[in-house]
Amino acid sequence: MPLADARRNFLRRIGGFTGLTAAAGSRAAAQQPQGSGDARTLPHYAREQNYKSRKQSSYDRTGGNADAWPIEAGATKEIFNSAGPGIISHIWFTIAAESPNHLKEVVIRAYWEGNDKPSIEVPVGDFFGLNLGQYTVYQSAFLNCSSVKALNCYFAMPFRKSARLTATNEGTRKVGDFYSNIDYQLVPALPADAMYFHAQYRQTTPNVAHTESDKNLDGRHNYVYVETRGRGHLMGVTLGVLQNTDHWMGEGDDMIFVDDETTPVINGTGTEDYFNGAWDFGGRDGAIPFAHLYNGAPLIVDAERAGGRYCLYRWHADNPVTFTRYLKHTMEHGHANDRADNFFSVAYWYQSEPFTDFPPLPPAAARIPNLKVVAGEGGAQPA
Repeated sequence: MPLADARRNFLRRIGGFTGLTAAAGSRAAAQQPQGSGDARTLPHYAREQNYKSRKQSSYDRTGGNADAWPIEAGATKEIFNSAGPGIISHIWFTIAAESPNHLKEVVIRAYWEGNDKPSIEVPVGDFFGLNLGQYTVYQSAFLNCSSVKALNCYFAMPFRKSARLTATNEGTRKVGDFYSNIDYQLVPALPADAMYFHAQYRQTTPNVAHTESDKNLDGRHNYVYVETRGRGHLMGVTLGVLQNTDHWMGEGDDMIFVDDETTPVINGTGTEDYFNGAWDFGGRDGAIPFAHLYNGAPLIVDAERAGGRYCLYRWHADNPVTFTRYLKHTMEHGHANDRADNFFSVAYWYQSEPFTDFPPLPPAAARIPNLKVVAGEGGAQPA
């Protein structure tokens, strides 16, 4: 048989088989009750959604192109207000301001269910992982800074009755343009186990160095990211470090106290290990910034030198740290707390209560990272 005829016969046989299998598949589909398919065969976004999509933004209410809010020094602008039940799904900001320190001076606060105590109280830069007050483009699962100065948050923030967000300019100079887009969903109801999102800022400038012992079992002098009472789970932290002296700053272990105020139940092996890097992130002359889904060090400048700067993040989305009564997340500053560097951090967690008591927020001027070089000591001290 000529080769061409053999090829045509083969294709006819394949076509007949395909037609038979397609017909059999059609008969099987017709016989299967509608809606009896396995929900796992479709991603959630391809299925019917049971919410109403909404956005609140800084758009020009006159129809013009002045799509941002000015915020005078000392003023507060309400940037979101909605009745529930609902879920904030995405926050985007970009800011044009006179002050070079506006990322440390503008404070974001969120209030759930009409409470007068905030569940988020964080300088805007720190909230988005820019803990040292400078823009750095990076990508992670929940936060990013997109080119050139676009700040994005993808943490889900549920509320049952109401949600309110504000931006306060605690600096001495005007914020000329605060652009905001906040996407959210209005839902028929929230699950009974839905928890409230919290974010808390802390700093110690400087940490107090303890050199009387090279052992640390109780974490008494550790840096504290968050301490809270209730039920919930920790999602992660961001941390900015400004070194006051030379050498590696990251020998400190993470120590997390869960439902027991006396003994940590989670003990790590080093700062860079907690942030899922390794070996001093590459060391004094080989440090390499990185930004991954759940961990990163997107900013590394002058590694292991006085004045060196690090911005770090770690998300526990693979295994949120659960607590039923009490949580205190801590980290040593140097081995057994032997270093006196400046730490600026934010902890992010969910809790059954819509608010918790936060320590007082440091004033704006104290939040700005500063060093004062001490002549002849090869190091620096905070200004």
